[in-house]
Amino acid sequence: MMATDRSRFPILGARRVEDSGPGTAVVTKTRPKVKRPSLYRVLILNDDYTPMEFVVHVLEQFFSKDREAATRIMLHVHNHGAGECGVYTYEVAETKVTQVMDFARKHQHPLQCVMEKK
Repeated sequence: MMATDRSRFPILGARRVEDSGPGTAVVTKTRPKVKRPSLYRVLILNDDYTPMEFVVHVLEQFFSKDREAATRIMLHVHNHGAGECGVYTYEVAETKVTQVMDFARKHQHPLQCVMEKK
């Protein structure tokens, strides 16, 4: 038997058995390469019609912000035109945007919520 003939040693799940010489073997564990998911920023955009208190309520309800953080973000939106509500994976960000937009339409406000890749 040749020590370099590895075709005789099957891969068992995530483990590979290698021959290191007579009577010995080395077990190595291979790790799958996992790529982290892309992240997306959820932003609220300023408009001249949506009441500030409504924006604070949206931030508290859909982004779990406390009153102070929600007010700070709302003022940033008011003064700079847009404000970040949170950073999420694609599916979560998409869901949050849809929920906010539906809630705003239901209450007859033109509030805009968008997502962008971070």
